[in-house]
Amino acid sequence: GHHNEIGYASHEWLSVGQLEIRIGILMNSLTAIMLVVVTGVSLVVQVYSQGYMKGDGGYARYYAYMSLFTASMLGLVLASSILQMFVFWELVGLSSYLLIGFWYRRPSAARAAMKAFLVTRLGDLGFLIAILYLFFHQGVLNNAGLNSLEIRDVYFAAVTGLLGTTAVTWLAIGFFAGAVGKSAQFPLHVWLPDAMEGPTPVSALIHAATMVAAGVFLVARMFPVFEASVSAMNLVAITGGVTAVLAATMAMTSNDIKRVVAYSTISQLGYMMLALGIGAYTAAVFHLFNHAFFKALLFLGAGSVNHVAGTFDMRFMGGLRKVQPWTYGMFLVASLSLAGIFPLAGFWSKDEILAEAFNNGDFVSRLMFFLAMAAVFMTAFYIFRALFIIFHGEFRGGIERKAEQAGEPDSELVLTADEEEKVAEGGHAYMAESPLVMVLPMGVLAVLAAVSGFVANPPFELLAIPKHWIGEFLVAPLGHAESPQFIGWIAALSIVLALAGIGLAWATYAAGKISPDRLTYRPLYQLTMRKYYMDDLYERLIVG
Repeated sequence: GHHNEIGYASHEWLSVGQLEIRIGILMNSLTAIMLVVVTGVSLVVQVYSQGYMKGDGGYARYYAYMSLFTASMLGLVLASSILQMFVFWELVGLSSYLLIGFWYRRPSAARAAMKAFLVTRLGDLGFLIAILYLFFHQGVLNNAGLNSLEIRDVYFAAVTGLLGTTAVTWLAIGFFAGAVGKSAQFPLHVWLPDAMEGPTPVSALIHAATMVAAGVFLVARMFPVFEASVSAMNLVAITGGVTAVLAATMAMTSNDIKRVVAYSTISQLGYMMLALGIGAYTAAVFHLFNHAFFKALLFLGAGSVNHVAGTFDMRFMGGLRKVQPWTYGMFLVASLSLAGIFPLAGFWSKDEILAEAFNNGDFVSRLMFFLAMAAVFMTAFYIFRALFIIFHGEFRGGIERKAEQAGEPDSELVLTADEEEKVAEGGHAYMAESPLVMVLPMGVLAVLAAVSGFVANPPFELLAIPKHWIGEFLVAPLGHAESPQFIGWIAALSIVLALAGIGLAWATYAAGKISPDRLTYRPLYQLTMRKYYMDDLYERLIVG
């Protein structure tokens, strides 16, 4: 169990009075896992983008921003001091802003970029206050021979009780505020669905795999600080649980495929937060790892069907499995993985979270267990609802049909900026599979989405991989290795619930046995369609 040792190299950058600010690299198992996710998904997406962004006027600018993002993300993951972390944290936010607003001539894209920037800034304020607190209380840490801005020194200060319970709680809440902004947790989740205005590969890399995972990463990185405060842990768990369920309900009613996947991301990030809050550190980071692959794949799949339909509006798709068999197959693998069907990746980490929530036995954990179980059913339902609407049935005319309908006198349909540009260019929809440069990267992710869970945590020795490898490897800093918990009936129940969700989606959207109108009680439907009125509330409050 030597894996949670912290390897460490740093250089003095500048000193302010007593405080020496160092810049360096902090290497432990969490850093290693994050490096694999960031570089892996980044490579796949950069290859895919060659096909997707082909012929776009901003091709070079796109790759410049993309590289800036990847570099910032790696800096964030490797940082050894909290200040260094904050600098890269903001840089990641900046590159996200640039990429969401990539087509800056579209008012909707410019607005979405600004919204993402401001909403995450709201959370970052908490992060900054936590840093300032440490800065002003450096004396306490200095006397103990600790540097108040070194991550590993803050661990020891929190664990040895140097800071006192109240201070640790507020510190944790400050860090968590930053995480809530970045990982789009309730109530700061409103920016992520709008972030879909950026190019689709951007959504895959930034808003599915890496940047939104940075919030979860921050809580994991600062885990000893959170563990020192029960109330902070409960706050993290409850926020995560509420977000997981809330976002899943929103994903059930959206008609835009990218928004469905965006809400799904918020929901899965809620899962990870829930896991961290109940102390299931290993399960949370394991889920982050698995989620990155299948979620990036769902976005790339959305980009692929967009090439045929010319729109992201699922109401005008349908029957695409005949046109794009490869995309369909890979989207199916990713969907099954997200739904948590055995033996795909999502099943292993999701079940680990459910088992730990149940085993903990305290009130909050039990409550989270029920919320998480409800989310399992909804997750399977919304992703298969999308899959059946897009790939089954008959093709419903894509963007041409949508433009026709939007042009009719009393139509409520409004074309997005993206769609209007496509209409202006004229007859773009050609019914064919996406080019190899797009399909191949999707294939790589499909393989990972299928096996990452089993291979990382095999129940027996697998070639060179020791049994339950990830549990031995991913140990919380200053924590102990926990043996993975596998509870047969929970696994069975979660698979049954997932299959029930898939079945309901099939009956409603593929077989047409149940009318979708009967399924959604009108007021409830209105509520989720308006996103629980959160956006409206914020616009009145802040924008005035």
